[in-house]
Amino acid sequence: MNMTDLTIEEFNQLLQQWQGENIRIQKHELRDEDTVTMNLKEISYESNTRRLDEYTPMHLLFLHGQGQTQTGAQNAQPLPSPYYEIPLEDSTRYQHLNDRFTLNTERGTYTIEKE
Repeated sequence: MNMTDLTIEEFNQLLQQWQGENIRIQKHELRDEDTVTMNLKEISYESNTRRLDEYTPMHLLFLHGQGQTQTGAQNAQPLPSPYYEIPLEDSTRYQHLNDRFTLNTERGTYTIEKE
């Protein structure tokens, strides 16, 4: 099965249907891996028009909900804030297969799937 490439609009439409679901978000960056589980309450976006440097993302995707994070072998910790934030760039690839989304950014890969 191949993943389907989505536009951000298609990605958003599909993801909006997951409100109320328990989801798992996995982040794979160069030296950073973590897993977050949450009950997805709401999805929002923010554009950052005043970027100070290229490390500041152009857009942010916020997944709102109560959840917990696991980093490495440590025990799960509550999320420090009631949302999870994913940086988006114009070059971000949105892919979808079954009950899983993959977002490929220049900084890393994010996987969002139903629990």
